[in-house]
Amino acid sequence: MADLSDLPSTHRWPARHPDRLQLSSLNTPHGVKASIMLEEIGLPYEPHLVDITKDETWGPEFLSLNPNGKIPAIIDPDGPDGKPLALFESGAILIYLAEKTGKLIPADAASRYETLQWVMWQMGGLGPMFGQLGFFHKFAGKAIEDRRPLDRYVAESKRLLGVLDRRLEGRDWVMGDYSIADIAMLGWVRNLIGFYEARELVEFDTLKTVPAWLERGLARPAVQRGLEIPKRG
Repeated sequence: MADLSDLPSTHRWPARHPDRLQLSSLNTPHGVKASIMLEEIGLPYEPHLVDITKDETWGPEFLSLNPNGKIPAIIDPDGPDGKPLALFESGAILIYLAEKTGKLIPADAASRYETLQWVMWQMGGLGPMFGQLGFFHKFAGKAIEDRRPLDRYVAESKRLLGVLDRRLEGRDWVMGDYSIADIAMLGWVRNLIGFYEARELVEFDTLKTVPAWLERGLARPAVQRGLEIPKRG
């Protein structure tokens, strides 16, 4: 059995099952990428709630996992060469878990790289732009009288949704088959029209393919479970 006791994070969030993958997260759009993936592939894991509203990501225990202070992070007790591996960044976690299990990523090289490009597209565009839109539309940014920041992020979010809409023409999923590319995006699109209350703002219902794709994704049992893990108190 792997010994995780020398890892500072396990002092704050003890591993009851140290032989299982340890997930430190919260069910935000970034966090649910990891939990949905773990539910989809069926890899045994133990979730730990890290409360960002209490600044728990900035304590030394979590920073030992991710010096950038963001969820999610994982510890795989059975990492490469059988040694524990701590990993952060949701995109890196998706790729690692896909390659570890051989699931939800194509086996052939060309399709694999095409899948990775869509994961990177989400990481560099969809997530950051939607997050900024949410800040200026729903949170502290809405008090700013200058509408140019909000208008900028609304326009860019609509553009990105248009890219995804065109990609999904003739496809049920981003790569044809369900993959980590879909997992990377589902939580963010759901958050945009739900939690951020931007459905009308981005004219979501004028899109041709994205609404049905989102509905298909949210109907998956593993997605439904992953969206609630780790469950907030």
